[in-house]
Parts: sequence; C-alpha cells; structure tokens
Amino acid sequence: MEYKHFSHQHNLSIYQVQPGQQLRCSGCDKFCDKTIYACWQCKFFLHEHCGNATRYIKHPFHSSHYLILSPYPTYPSNCFLCNACGTNGSRFSYCCALCEVDLHVNCAFLPPKVTHKAHPHELVLNHSSQTGGHNQVCKMCRKLLDSNHWSYECLLCANYGVHTLCATNEIKMGLYQMDDGSDTEPSYQAAPMTQPAASTAQPGTSGGQVELTPVEALAILMGLSNAASYV
Repeated sequence: MEYKHFSHQHNLSIYQVQPGQQLRCSGCDKFCDKTIYACWQCKFFLHEHCGNATRYIKHPFHSSHYLILSPYPTYPSNCFLCNACGTNGSRFSYCCALCEVDLHVNCAFLPPKVTHKAHPHELVLNHSSQTGGHNQVCKMCRKLLDSNHWSYECLLCANYGVHTLCATNEIKMGLYQMDDGSDTEPSYQAAPMTQPAASTAQPGTSGGQVELTPVEALAILMGLSNAASYV
C-alpha cells in the first residue's frame, strides 16, 4: 500500500527499519526506527509521527496565531532557529511567518510534564524566559541554560531548570504518556493526527493532509476561524 504526503512529490510506502540501518527522517533529521514512510527513489523517509503531523496547531507559546506545518524553512538562509530548544533546523517546522516563530516538530509537541530518573520530582515545561532573566546552568548536563528558550523546571526546588532535550532524553519522541497512563498528544493539538492519504486520494488533496487554499492559509495565519471573510 502506498501513501501520499503533501511535502513530497512521490508516493510513500510503509517500511520497517531493520537493526543497524541508519536512515534519517526528512521531517526532523533524526534517525528513524521501527515503522516509517519511505520513498527509496529520493531517499526520503518520515517517522510515523512526522508523517502524520497535523497541518496546523494552536500552541500556548504563540496563542495569537496558528502555527503552520512547513516542510522547509521560510528564510533565505534555508534554516531556522527553534524558539523552544534554541538549535537550528533545516527540515519540518511549525511556524508563524508573521511573527517569525519557529518550532521543530518534536518541540511543538513536548509534553507539559515529565519525570526523569535524575530528579525525584515532576518537571514542568516553561515556555517563558527564566525568572530573573539571567542565564543559569542546566542541572543535568551542567551546560548553559539560555533564558531566551524553553526549559523544564521543578516547582518544588528553587532554581532547578534543565534543557528540554535533557529532560526528554528518556522519552520516545512523538509519543508521550499523559497523567492517565494513555499515550496521546498534548491537549493543545489543533486536530487529531491523521494517516497520510492512500494513493487513491482525489487530485488536489493529500487525503488526511489537508491542502489549504491561499485564502484559507491566510485566514489561519491571521487567527481567523472563517476564511469566507476574506473572499
């Protein structure tokens, strides 16, 4: 069975990654494992969660506008700086072109709370700058914790902050465990994850991956729910 993804011109097939294979995801640039979507002709691969990522989300970090899933950076440099983790990206991102907000796909769906074997208490995701506005040291890796980017903090221990990547290094990206023990996405996701469309999808659509008209895309960027007001 073949599938279609809006970011790629060819159909994708499901493939089970074999032990020892090193295939990089074209969505997040991390190594693939388990089941992926693949185009062998172009060496284009997607994790399941990258291939199924919804086309736009409303995120608490930037609640004034929707963030649109872009398959490539929107800047002339062909890269973006993730507002969450502070590292560069050159693949998929959730972005607001109006405000120059950019998030890696994995960063956009970071769990609001995590536990880690390095600390006895629950760690809570903080989207804002650190209290006091000055840089601290990550309590796990002992490297600089930039106050301009997100961190996980312990509400019980004063000045205990860690990098988002350090706090989640024990978690399978794209599949987070919530308080009730179920595996699901954070509550701020705009729409349920959908399977890429089968190859029988009608022309002009990508099945579950909704193709937006320019009017609809502009309406979403402006945070409007009714695109008809632009017609």
